Amino acid sequence: MLDVCLLGTGGMMPLPYRWLTALMARYNGQSILIDCGEGTQIALKEKGWSPKPIEVICFTHYHADHISGLPGMLLTMGNAERTEPLLVVGPKGLARVVSALRMIAPELPFEILYRELTENEETISGNGMVDFKGFKIEAFRVNHNVVCYGYNIIIERIGRFQADKALELGIGQRYWNRLQKGETIETEAGVYTPQMVLGPPRKGIKLTYCTDTRPTDSIVRNAARADLFICEGMYGEPDKLHKAREYKHMTFYEAAEIAKAAAVKEMWLTHYSPSLIRAEEFMPEVWKIFPSAKPGKDGKSVELVFENEVSNM
Repeated sequence: MLDVCLLGTGGMMPLPYRWLTALMARYNGQSILIDCGEGTQIALKEKGWSPKPIEVICFTHYHADHISGLPGMLLTMGNAERTEPLLVVGPKGLARVVSALRMIAPELPFEILYRELTENEETISGNGMVDFKGFKIEAFRVNHNVVCYGYNIIIERIGRFQADKALELGIGQRYWNRLQKGETIETEAGVYTPQMVLGPPRKGIKLTYCTDTRPTDSIVRNAARADLFICEGMYGEPDKLHKAREYKHMTFYEAAEIAKAAAVKEMWLTHYSPSLIRAEEFMPEVWKIFPSAKPGKDGKSVELVFENEVSNM
């Protein structure tokens, strides 16, 4: 299962009742943090999750409300006695931006590795010293007033193991577990491959996170059939469309149209304007477009599970 927590839902500035933008997901003992607005380490503490197992931090872009919490987060991770390398991912200029922020966090007990994004779409599956255990991250370019990316976290699921086929082929049971894990095995009797005993791939888990953008075809394409689509809804007020267009953000209703076009299972709204106090007031009109929409809030969590499995939350 993939644990997901929307740590902060605010845009522009932190408020007494709303932290700035950040999302954390956990899988196989590893954590993925997307964006790190001011106070993210406090929001993480309120959730009760540890910063120590964060394997990778992905940045959508370098506006302050998405990255200003990084020095504090790095120091918090260091104080948690982390020593393993940390991978950071973001648009071009990543190393320069992070190095500048580290002027106030110069000494860390772990190395920082960089993956700068330069293409419209890229896949990240680890970086030498940092290995992802069973998941991959996809980055895709969106349309903001600076270079900005959305992200997918994808957990693929192999086909079901076919014991009858393994027996028919004379493959000993001592090899079954290794074949299920995708290993090719050479024996005196021949070479055994996973394809010999596995059925077709089954549906995995897909989480899409997208913020600070106008609607684009790339979002619809990359969010297609996501189990959970977390999307910017900067403005709920219908008369704010002109402002969304001017500053390259989205309204609740534009986000709902994207969710509908992408045929996602569920959408959470996030990255609210400081002027937006109660997102719930605008949801009835959103539901007319996409009924499976929910207003995000700080600490909102879910366990995404494989089909035919039931979450215990």
